[in-house]
Amino acid sequence: MALDARSDFSLSRTAMRAELLDAETELKLAYAWRDERDEQALHRLITAYMRLAISMASKFKRYGAPMNDLIQEAGLGLMKAADKFDPDRGVRFSTYAVWWIKASIQDYVMRNWSMVRTGSTSSQKSLFFNMRRVQARLEREAMGRGEQLDKHQLHQMISTEVGVPLHDVEMMEGRLSGSDYSLNATQSTEDEGREWIDALEDDGPQAADHVEHQHDTDTLRDWLVTAMSSLNEREQFIVRERKLLDKPRTLESLGNELGLSKERVRQLEAAAFVKMRKNLEAQSREVHEFLL
Repeated sequence: MALDARSDFSLSRTAMRAELLDAETELKLAYAWRDERDEQALHRLITAYMRLAISMASKFKRYGAPMNDLIQEAGLGLMKAADKFDPDRGVRFSTYAVWWIKASIQDYVMRNWSMVRTGSTSSQKSLFFNMRRVQARLEREAMGRGEQLDKHQLHQMISTEVGVPLHDVEMMEGRLSGSDYSLNATQSTEDEGREWIDALEDDGPQAADHVEHQHDTDTLRDWLVTAMSSLNEREQFIVRERKLLDKPRTLESLGNELGLSKERVRQLEAAAFVKMRKNLEAQSREVHEFLL
């Protein structure tokens, strides 16, 4: 069954009309897909258990995600399960698929809960989906005993109950109780108030850095021009053709043009570089002595 943009009702109605597979048929289809990559077998397997995927997706509506998106993610999880299912293990496909469907939906919910990543570790994921339920139960039990828990006590009890570090509980509390705010929102109620985005530090090159970089570039260019002027005309031609072009010429092509051997061109190039290096070192010493 294609996972397209049809309505929730249409998806659910199509899934409910799908065949119910007995264990033998399910196993046969699983073998056909695994061993023969039979796409018709895969289609029957996926279609038969889309009702399971839709049922699990409906349990996550309270997180605010569109139901159709949840169904799409559930379907993706179902397809991953079909692709990885090993019928030799003696487990029903529906039992195996539940984990993949749930994992796919949970990942989607967590990715879309906030622009800030809510959590990626197993403990954070467990907190995200269980913290409010555990918290409500602990508060009810405390009220039944005539006790009133402060926030720190409650966090410690949740930490013990879920089996996660206390700082993870405190972090998740802030994430779940907060919400995302636009950086284009104003910092005050005045119409001309500055937007929050204006308060962010610019991580791009600063003006001083740009000026310094431009100065260094201009200085280096002047040094190279001076060093090139220390060469004779033939040496300048070789250096320019070998080092300053987008597609440098070969020693052989230069030798053919100048009437020289490839080895002789290489020698002239090396000699030119020695002259330029000496010239650049002399300019560098002059600048250093001037600064001293």
